[in-house]
Amino acid sequence: MLSGQPIIILKDNVERTRGQEAQRSNIAAAKAIAAAVRTTLGPRGMDKMLVSSTGDVVITNDGATILHEMSVQHPGAKMVIEVAETQDDEVGDGTTTACILVGALMEQAELMLAKMVHPTVIANGYTMGMNKALEIVEENSIRIEPTDRETLIKIADTSMTGKSIEQVKEKLNGIVVDAVMTIAEQKDGGFIIDRDDIMIKKQKGEAIDDAALIKGIVIDKKRASESMPKKVENAKIALVAQALEITKTQVKAKIKISTADQLSAFGAQEREALKQLADTIVASGANVLLCQKGISDAVQYYLAKAGVLALQDVKEKDLKYAARALSAQIVNKVTDLSPDDLGFCALVQEADDAELMTFSGCQNPKAITILLRGSTDYLIDELERAVVDGTSVVADAMEDGTFVVGGGAVEIELSLRLRDYAASVGGRVQLAIDAFATAFEGVPLTLAENSGFNPLDKLVDLRTAHAKGGKHMGLNVFSGEVVNMFDAGVIEPARVKRQAIQSGAETAILLIRVDDMMVTQTRAPGMPGM
Repeated sequence: MLSGQPIIILKDNVERTRGQEAQRSNIAAAKAIAAAVRTTLGPRGMDKMLVSSTGDVVITNDGATILHEMSVQHPGAKMVIEVAETQDDEVGDGTTTACILVGALMEQAELMLAKMVHPTVIANGYTMGMNKALEIVEENSIRIEPTDRETLIKIADTSMTGKSIEQVKEKLNGIVVDAVMTIAEQKDGGFIIDRDDIMIKKQKGEAIDDAALIKGIVIDKKRASESMPKKVENAKIALVAQALEITKTQVKAKIKISTADQLSAFGAQEREALKQLADTIVASGANVLLCQKGISDAVQYYLAKAGVLALQDVKEKDLKYAARALSAQIVNKVTDLSPDDLGFCALVQEADDAELMTFSGCQNPKAITILLRGSTDYLIDELERAVVDGTSVVADAMEDGTFVVGGGAVEIELSLRLRDYAASVGGRVQLAIDAFATAFEGVPLTLAENSGFNPLDKLVDLRTAHAKGGKHMGLNVFSGEVVNMFDAGVIEPARVKRQAIQSGAETAILLIRVDDMMVTQTRAPGMPGM
């Protein structure tokens, strides 16, 4: 109040939440998101059915997909979902683990706030705990040869175990590893892998175990003309961005034709121009053509007569992908086409039962295709998610050359080591580091719970095994026994674990420090529709 007049700082449509209420709101939101995905963790996790407003149904236990499909309003919940999306974009796996970690850290923060520990102290303790945890993960990482196919298959197997595609997992593991190894490029003594160089194509109606690795490209197109060959061996492929038809001029123009001879001459000249386009392509030595735009009927006729197989209206993305797979150059004008621009592959063939053209048998392809088949859209989509996760973790392992064991072994080791570290730190920040250590136990507890075992009993067994020096001991979710995860082949890239710890901890630290939320509503309070 100033001279009896109120001072309005915020508009009426701004909803403000302050102090402990804001903290409790963010904690509840983070815990709710973690609770939504925690039952999907591990090989024996459950699936979720997500139904959109349009009626589309998704059935999956992939954490990233579940969170992406969820419609949330709370800003704190949106930040947790952003953690999952970042985890998925950066490393391709570990999204559920990252969310569970955020939820556990916020739950521990709630207990400390109740004991009057200041949020800044909690944030400092979590930062110290995160840095120490990353050091411990690095110490526990195991080096591998990037070309060790057997180990890479185990990594892919760990990532895909628990999906709805268990029956074809053995076949997919090899396909995924071979795909990544094919496109891997050596640079400065290591490997660089562009995940976009692996194209995934889906075909409905076939058996799920008919998945195939094609060293080339698959395009969702049929021949431009039925008179063209369906199959071409030892293909020489031209990639053209220009439309092979008479295009309209850029400016308005009129042609006045007054006699039948003039009309005949005009038509003949037009046909000759189109024939010249086809002749130029044939003269280059190409027997297969991919055109980004349309091909006129006349050009199709001349190409078919010369035995050339042509595809029209090929997407720009597919054309660029074909250039990498076929080692070809895209030309903007047919007149610029030369034999040096052509790509090569052993076989180009049109599928009999689907609108698919397969280019296979490429030499040293820089891009390849994984063709997935299944009886239903739900099954094919889940198959695709499993393959994306598998290719991502194999790429991570090849680029870094390090992995860690799974089954909750790393989390238990982190918990024990962080508690020892907390004891060496003085002041109240010790409480926060100790709480950070406790949060890691949420992963093995969830694994045990999802597998139908008593979580506390298994946690005690794991602690005992690690206290005796068994740093690779984890929970076998099928037998309930505590076994050596390295010997069991349950391994994952160290990058996945590092990213989950870092992104999870940083998000929790951000949320803990918030004591005031000002949310602008689309309508002022009290207006109709609220």
